[in-house]
Parts: sequence; C-alpha cells; structure tokens
Amino acid sequence: MTTTTFDKARVEKIYSLWAPVYDLVFGAVFEQGRRAVVAAVERVGGRILEVGVGTGISLPYYSRASRVFGIDLSREMLSKARERVSALNLAHVEGLAVMDAEQLLFPDASFDVVTAQCVVNTVPHPEVALNEFARVLKPGGEIILLNRVGAEAGARLVFERLLQPIASRLGWRSDFPWERLRAWLRNNPNKLRLLERRAVPPFGHFSLIRFSKPSIASAAGESAAANRHLN
Repeated sequence: MTTTTFDKARVEKIYSLWAPVYDLVFGAVFEQGRRAVVAAVERVGGRILEVGVGTGISLPYYSRASRVFGIDLSREMLSKARERVSALNLAHVEGLAVMDAEQLLFPDASFDVVTAQCVVNTVPHPEVALNEFARVLKPGGEIILLNRVGAEAGARLVFERLLQPIASRLGWRSDFPWERLRAWLRNNPNKLRLLERRAVPPFGHFSLIRFSKPSIASAAGESAAANRHLN
C-alpha cells in the first residue's frame, strides 16, 4: 500500500491552479470514461451526488430527469461549474457546494447514487472518503467510480512509484493498487459488494468501478438467515 498522503489545503491549492485549464487538458482525455460513468449512473437514476464535480464538465451529460448535486474542495473549480450550469441552463443540477469528500455534510442515506471521477486517489484518506460515500448512499444504491488503478507488479509498478513524486505535485497518486480498494471493500461497515470493474480509456489505466449497498430487504434477509444459523 502506498504511504503517500496529501494535505487538504495543498490539494485545494493545486486544483485551484488547474481550474482555468482543466477542461482543455483533461476534457478529451477522459471523455469516453466520463460518458461511461454517467451512463452507469443513469441506469440507477434518482438523486445523484457527484463528488469532485470540478468544472462541471460531466453535468450536461446527465438526463434532465436526474437530480444532481455536485461538490468540490476547490472554489475556483466550482466557479467554473456554476458558469456552466448557468450558461447551459442545467435545471437538473439541484446544487453545487464547497465540501470535503471526507466529511460530507449530508444525512445518512441521502442519495441513490454517489459518483466520483478521478477523486479517490487524490484525497488524503481514500478509505475515509469511501466510507462517507457509503454512509450517504441509500440502501439499494450504487457507488460508481472512475479511478486510476495502479499496477500490482512488474515494470509499470516500478515506473508508477518513480513517478509518484511528480504525480503528488500535480495532485494525485500514481501508484494506487486495486488491493487497496479490495481491502476497503472487505472491511467496510456497510457491507457493500463489487458489481463491476472494467478498464476504460485512456490506455486502460483507469477503471469504471461499481459498488452496491444492500437494500433493506436483502439486509433483513441476511440477518434472518444468520439468526437461523445461530439457532
């Protein structure tokens, strides 16, 4: 597991610097992955939380039947998102707010979907953020991520570790192995399960990852089964 950590103030500063050029630098690069994530989100529908909404580049892709709330740590990024919402009259966006992914200011079970694109490997404590995503997710809902997944071994792993000091200055982790997400999944208190993991462009180094939260009915069924086993 990587030991690299990020200070929130530093992350906020870095992404504030990215704000004026983010769409130009990353717009086309992540276009296919971005659309794949939104398509997966739309299959669930309902009330959606987009964590790390950034400049709001994904917001026009959601259907007008959805209700989307976007949060980001960077005020400058959100300023761009607000301009986009206003310019495109995106009435399905119910709100935008400065907020820390590790301390979501929403009640439990507030959203049908929580989505985060290239966020989990940029926050100081990824597992804390993931636990917050799970907390605000309704039973039966999904967490849908677009995330960098690092190599497990070989030359690419060596390269990613060598690259990490540069990546850190740019605001992300280059070596973020799947085992880290797998360990979180094993230990998460909300009993989430993996639904899907598939590589998406660019270069297959990023993955679309879906986790589901048990519905109330399924959780009750599991509890009843456990009680029968104990008796």
